[in-house]
Amino acid sequence: MSQPNILILMVDQLNGTLFPDGPAEFLHAPHLKALAKRSVRFANTYTASPLCAPARASFMSGQLPSRTRVYDNAAEFASDIPTYAHHLRAAGYYTALSGKMHFVGPDQMHGFEERLTTDIYPADFGWTPDYTKPGERIDWWYHNLGSVTGAGVAEITNQMEYDDEVAYHATRKLYDLSRRQDERPWCLTVSFTHPHDPYVARRKFWDLYEDCPDLDPPGDIPAFEDLDPHSQRLLEACDFRAFDITPEQVRRARRGYFANISYVDEKVGEILDVLERGRMADNTIILFVSDHGDMLGEKGLWFKMCFFEGSARVPLMIAAPDWEPASVLQPVSTLDVTPTIARLAGLDLTRIARWTDGEDLAPLATGTGGRGPVPMEYAAEGSIAPLVGLRDGRYKLTLCEADPPLLFDLDTDPHETQNLADDPAHAEVLKRLTAMMRARWDLKRFDEAVRESQARRWVVYPALRNGAYYPWDYQPLQKASERYMRNHMDLNVLEESKRFPRGNDH
Repeated sequence: MSQPNILILMVDQLNGTLFPDGPAEFLHAPHLKALAKRSVRFANTYTASPLCAPARASFMSGQLPSRTRVYDNAAEFASDIPTYAHHLRAAGYYTALSGKMHFVGPDQMHGFEERLTTDIYPADFGWTPDYTKPGERIDWWYHNLGSVTGAGVAEITNQMEYDDEVAYHATRKLYDLSRRQDERPWCLTVSFTHPHDPYVARRKFWDLYEDCPDLDPPGDIPAFEDLDPHSQRLLEACDFRAFDITPEQVRRARRGYFANISYVDEKVGEILDVLERGRMADNTIILFVSDHGDMLGEKGLWFKMCFFEGSARVPLMIAAPDWEPASVLQPVSTLDVTPTIARLAGLDLTRIARWTDGEDLAPLATGTGGRGPVPMEYAAEGSIAPLVGLRDGRYKLTLCEADPPLLFDLDTDPHETQNLADDPAHAEVLKRLTAMMRARWDLKRFDEAVRESQARRWVVYPALRNGAYYPWDYQPLQKASERYMRNHMDLNVLEESKRFPRGNDH
């Protein structure tokens, strides 16, 4: 078999607890459910960092934010960091991106040969946090709970307009690839911004969840003073005191979120349909993943930015020609995607291993091996010092120099209501995991690096906005003279080359 094509379907802010083994039964997601049936489903997958830009830089490179230096949503992703697009392109693949990847900085490609759309988020340093001003909100770009109070129905929004465009360009590119004018294997990444808030959905998807049994978040809502310090800071960062969130608003927000999962599912179905009709499905690996999750009101928290399951866990499903469908419970990471797709593409992993913090998931998927403890990092809005996390077996530990440790047993306490860090019965577990984490991370040095990065950007950003300004936002190139009919083309050759299947081949 020739080198396989690779189709990466990425969504934004999809809570992995809703994918216990593929989409939860109550979700109206027929295309994702069908994909799950032929995939290896990694039920306990964690983001490398629960925020868009850090998560995506880590996903593409297989490196933690402490290595990529993409600490937050305004930190530059350096051009010299290899990504899966670089690795595949070096091996002869055509690589393209349709949609969001939240690259910050002047390099807006990072190994992609072609980008089909611009990004939905800015590429500059304007969203830089400031650890020297703890607790200060930057109201014009920090999350607030208006996404919850404003949940409801609309037929078009900023996000829908974007994702409609992402799907259109992705299907158009698949049609181009089906015509095989380029004989190289390809990797197409299609990255949607839904179901990311605001929780506003089209009526046809909203109506699917009128009688949904899961509109109330699980568990009780703790009092503010009973929350851990980081959760308290996240609520303050979301300006929660300015909003009086009612139970009905919570249900409407969750309903809009579930509806947008169905919206994304429809887009995925369109793309997979073109893949099938273009006769490429048999030699194409399909990977479905999210960058991070959404707390969806659990513990009174929304969005992400923490290591609780709703925020940090994401779906990961891989349908590969040589893999039998299966469910894998061993915890894994989005860091593992780069070495895994490199293996599936037949690349030399020894040349790639030094560039990643991830592990090849093929042994897990085929029942011949395992995976070590899963690391996470967070050093962005709502924090005052870096947080690091480790999922090892049934336990998850969070450490931060500014806060007490958080230790949870996810087997007995899946909603993380009992912090075991002060429980004498778990002292040995805490000691063991703390030693593992201290060996991996120097939190003082990590904090210094984050503060230095922030300080540099607080100088550069206002300087670049003073006087003539040239943005880094990606501008898609449309070669109008090479599309449709033009006078430098032989129209007979054009019509034949653009048709697929060709001739009498039906």
